[in-house]
Amino acid sequence: MKKEEKKEEAVIAVKKTAAKKPALKKAKKKDWSAIYDANKSYSLNEALEILKKITTTKFDASVEAHFRLGINPKKGDQQVRSAVSLPHGTGKMVRIAAFVSPANEKEVKEAGADLVGGEELIEKIKKSGKTDFEVAVAEPAMMRQLAGIAKILGTRGLMPSPKNETVTPNVAQAVGELKKGKVSYKNDETANVHCLIGKVSFSSEQLSENYKSLLDSLRKSKPSSAKGTYIKSAFICSSMSPSIKITVA
Repeated sequence: MKKEEKKEEAVIAVKKTAAKKPALKKAKKKDWSAIYDANKSYSLNEALEILKKITTTKFDASVEAHFRLGINPKKGDQQVRSAVSLPHGTGKMVRIAAFVSPANEKEVKEAGADLVGGEELIEKIKKSGKTDFEVAVAEPAMMRQLAGIAKILGTRGLMPSPKNETVTPNVAQAVGELKKGKVSYKNDETANVHCLIGKVSFSSEQLSENYKSLLDSLRKSKPSSAKGTYIKSAFICSSMSPSIKITVA
């Protein structure tokens, strides 16, 4: 018998004797029909009550709002991007990188920025490719230097922009607002906006006020070229929970 044939037979024998892996069981979806109708729209207060009932995670789940917009995301003049200060914050600690001149580093650190620097910080990110932060804020004068890491920041949604007020001459103030609960939002390629509005442990009143602040900001951000119904639908959900449709007044 040829050496190649022996090898082939050995491989076949191993495959036959190998134990079969047990089939993975699919997790069953919980039936919440006794609590709410997934096809029905609810008032904000009703939706928040339902949300608290159907959230069964052992951790303090995040609460998100999702909006379907009547815009054409392929058109540059119909992009929706802004920022809003939520009255009760998000309940989440945000790591902030501040790109400033040496003269402003101390003030920005005192405001709560986690990473502070100028050229050295930019060079560090350029070499490592690592971004150990969720939000970046910069002075207008630093934007030219940030061009060197624009590809790294841009692909991760971290590039500072005047539209969401992360490019500003008063970086310390911007950092303070972000630490208190200021959030940025923008539409995705399917014309949807997703935004964190708090935690399940928040009271319904706190979540309601945060949601309304976001909704007001979103309405003010409507592009002038967008025609027809602007906010087509709205939903809220928590981490790993189904979504609940909200009636948009």
